[in-house]
Amino acid sequence: MKKADVFEFFARLAADNPHPETELEYVNDYTLLVAVVLSAQATDAGVNKATRALFREVDTPAKMVALGEDGLKQHIKTIGLFNTKAKNVIALSEALIAEHGGQVPADRDALEALPGVGRKTANVVMNTAFGAETFAVDTHIFRVGNRTRLAPGKTVLAVEKTLEKVVPQPFRLHAHHWLILHGRYTCKARTPECWRCVVEDLCPYKPKTPAPKKPKAALAH
Repeated sequence: MKKADVFEFFARLAADNPHPETELEYVNDYTLLVAVVLSAQATDAGVNKATRALFREVDTPAKMVALGEDGLKQHIKTIGLFNTKAKNVIALSEALIAEHGGQVPADRDALEALPGVGRKTANVVMNTAFGAETFAVDTHIFRVGNRTRLAPGKTVLAVEKTLEKVVPQPFRLHAHHWLILHGRYTCKARTPECWRCVVEDLCPYKPKTPAPKKPKAALAH
C-alpha cells in the first residue's frame, strides 16, 4: 500500500472511531495484564463475563496470591485453557511481588519475562496501560494486514515489524485498536463486510463482498 494510502486508511478508521479502546474490562494496570493473559484463545466477551466478579474482589497481585490457584479456577473455569491460565496468573502475581514491588513494569522485556506473558500480551499492556506505540498482532490484525496489503507478512512478528515501519503519526498510538476492531466487526474472517467498509476502495481484496440482498416484500393480495 502506498504511503499516502496508508495515511488515508488510518485517517478514515480514526474518523469512524475517534477514541478506540480495548474491549477487555479492567480496573487498573494489574487487572489489565491478567485480563490480557486470560484472553489468549478466548473472546473478550467471555473473559469479561468471568472477570467482573473476580476483579471486584481481586485487584492486586497480593490478593490474587491469597485467592490461590483453586480459588481463581472457580472464577475463570468458563474460559478456555483455564487450568494453565490460573497457574500462570498466580505465578506472574508472585513474580510481580518478588521482582517489581507488586507493580506492573512499564517495560516489554520485563513483561515478557513474566509467566504466561508473550510478546502480544506485553505489547497490549505497554500500549493500553503505558501509552507506548506498540502493535499487538492478533489473528484479526494478521488477517487485516495481509488482506488489505497494509502490512503483509507470513508470521505475526513480520506483520508487527511492518506495521512499525509503515504506520504514520498521528495514528501510531491507537493503530492496533483500530485494526483489531476493524477485523472483528467489518473485515471478518469468513465473510468480510466490504459493502460497509470505510477503506474498501483502498483495499485490493477481491472479490469484494456485496451487500446482503433484502428479502422481497410479500406480494399484496
